[in-house]
Amino acid sequence: MQKIRKGDKVVVLAGKDKGRSGEVLSVQPKEDTAVVRGVNLIRRHQKQSQSQEGGIITKEAPLHLSNIALADPKDGKPTRVGFKFEKDGKKVRFAKRSGETING
Repeated sequence: MQKIRKGDKVVVLAGKDKGRSGEVLSVQPKEDTAVVRGVNLIRRHQKQSQSQEGGIITKEAPLHLSNIALADPKDGKPTRVGFKFEKDGKKVRFAKRSGETING
């Protein structure tokens, strides 16, 4: 089970976008990277194709997982993630800062 998943709210801990937050769009576990909406934006020259218009486009680049932390569900500050088993035997993630379980 991964600590950061698609759809999680995260805070950037290091780099040019330090302190900004956003939603995880995708996670690549083999590369230890994640793409976060509105963070680490890059501009690329795109050649025109049948499906896409040409020009300079802005898109999100992947961030290393060590540079992002899950946002606490209570106050939105960065928190570490722990795992625990509920009474019915289900394994869930929880925020170590507040102790609240993380949905998903």
